[in-house]
Amino acid sequence: MIEIFIVSFLIALTGALSPGPLLTFTIYKSLKQKRGYLAAIYILLGHATIEFALIIALLAGASLFLRNIIFLTLVGVIGGLLLVIYGILTIRGVLKTDFEKDYPLGGNMIRGYKGNSYVGGILVSLSNPFWTFWWAGAGFSLLAVRFNITLLMPMEILTFFLGHELGDVVWYLPISIFVYFGGKSLNPKIYKYVLIISGIFMIVFGIYHGFDTVFNPSQFENLGA
Repeated sequence: MIEIFIVSFLIALTGALSPGPLLTFTIYKSLKQKRGYLAAIYILLGHATIEFALIIALLAGASLFLRNIIFLTLVGVIGGLLLVIYGILTIRGVLKTDFEKDYPLGGNMIRGYKGNSYVGGILVSLSNPFWTFWWAGAGFSLLAVRFNITLLMPMEILTFFLGHELGDVVWYLPISIFVYFGGKSLNPKIYKYVLIISGIFMIVFGIYHGFDTVFNPSQFENLGA
């Protein structure tokens, strides 16, 4: 259970650190609404709601295949590959960004939905195609292959879910508070190396996860039992 929580937390944190629609929306709401320091809380509640629903849907939809070693191996390899690709893209994005200047927090405002923060957390998540692909590939791979979680394991599901959401909270909540109380930029050097470390972690874990899936099939023996 501890491993589930820690790995879920670290994977979510490395993903949350990278700039994306949810971060932009959080910054926008933190700057614009009256109590902006609370924006991240409502946004993340919306984000967590749709993620929990998706976790249940993924496990329910794949329940008939969770005893099939070929299916699980394929999911594990694809999930590991997606983690590697995401890590490479993260590092590539860092190397192409000019970090000599401070990373702006208020420059690029989100276009589109700007309403209720909770609803926005749901809509912005759903509008991000990478989010859907990540859960369908890497996210499901971690659930079903790495941790052998099925729909009949509520404590394991809850542990994974809480670890994953905490990874988002640790990044988005401080950013929301920082922006609301006048923060205009992040330290570019620190942020640059944090992103690089995050990318490396994703690559290393993705390679390990993919190879472990192929060369350690015994991990599937008790799945669904």
